[in-house]
Amino acid sequence: MGTNSFLKVLPEMVTFLRVAELGSFSAAADLLGMTPSAASRQVKRLEKEIGVQLLQRTTRQLRLTEPGAEAFARCRELVAAAQGAMDIAQRFSKKPSGLVRISAPKAFARRVLHPHILDFLRRYPEVDVQLIVQDRDIDPIREGVDLVVRLTTEPPEGLVARQLMPVAHILCASPRYLEQHEAIAHPRDLVAHSCLSLGEHERDNHWRFRQGDVEEAEVVVRGRYVSNHSEVRLEAALADLGVACVPAFMAQEALESGRVVQVLAGWEFQGNYRGHAWILYPPSRFTVPKCRVLIDYLLDALATGPEKKLSSSSARRGPPRAAS
Repeated sequence: MGTNSFLKVLPEMVTFLRVAELGSFSAAADLLGMTPSAASRQVKRLEKEIGVQLLQRTTRQLRLTEPGAEAFARCRELVAAAQGAMDIAQRFSKKPSGLVRISAPKAFARRVLHPHILDFLRRYPEVDVQLIVQDRDIDPIREGVDLVVRLTTEPPEGLVARQLMPVAHILCASPRYLEQHEAIAHPRDLVAHSCLSLGEHERDNHWRFRQGDVEEAEVVVRGRYVSNHSEVRLEAALADLGVACVPAFMAQEALESGRVVQVLAGWEFQGNYRGHAWILYPPSRFTVPKCRVLIDYLLDALATGPEKKLSSSSARRGPPRAAS
């Protein structure tokens, strides 16, 4: 390749990088706003220009060849440098401006982040926000996202992690359901009730509890409705279908309005899905003003908001699975 011939394949390098990161032409094409066939043609052009095969294509997966792995590392450095160049103006500007792309799990994005982002946008008229609502784990470096909110007990290595708020699960049911069924004074009483659980894993219907530092209890529950989405479980509880386990932040409004009542409030629900909400971003010597003001705003808002007050008493460490 000639001294300057690489200039004509810069877009192909970006496409190759995204395909290799995501392991899929379709996923990379969606991210880049093109068709999978166009993404495939760009990678083939890059391979032809370099003179080596970069990817091994099978019907099920893509694998980097040995020269492809080295090209991947170089292209990643190139894209990171380009992004750094694009951020120069932001780094030297005192006034926050521009677009911030932030991703978060669906329930947390809707119930917690969205109301605060509306206020943030009013306070910072020069900053725009794209809220990406995704329940899967997003890599901010690979997918070009500025900030990522993840609910976990163990934030990933290689990223700056700032703790936003504790996340705990509680049990709740509608007043009407509780009036029509046996009282629930101890976890073992749940055996006689319809319990609305996740159903994602074999033991998601094994509900564990702790009271104080000593007493523990575990009960195998059954219910008429199982869903792996917390908003669905809350709506089922509101429809008088049983006792639901939901994140505390999801139940906040319904509890305050009296549409649901917390069940076994004196017991800590030891669900697998708990921990803290973290805001994650790539490490850098500089944090551009547009990102810094949003990070600081969310840290302050969620440190004092009602979500933290409701959940802080029961959040403890557990297996590193995202809250659902």
